[in-house]
Amino acid sequence: MRARLVRIGNSRGLRLPKPLIEEAGLADEVDLQVRGGTIVIRPVGRPRVGWAEAAQRAREASHDQVLDAPTETRFDREEWTW
Repeated sequence: MRARLVRIGNSRGLRLPKPLIEEAGLADEVDLQVRGGTIVIRPVGRPRVGWAEAAQRAREASHDQVLDAPTETRFDREEWTW
């Protein structure tokens, strides 16, 4: 699909057709990168999406246990008070 760059003040812009936006899953904010002379437009990922569900599945499978025994430090022995 070909498109034309349009002037927007001192910049240039690109109009993306609605079906293209929907197919790519784009919203109001996107991530732009340049890779090898190509502009890549991606949806902005939300940090930690799915973490709560993954933690719940780990808990249900008993995969949320501490892997190593706690290591006592000098701070624990000499300075820490409850």
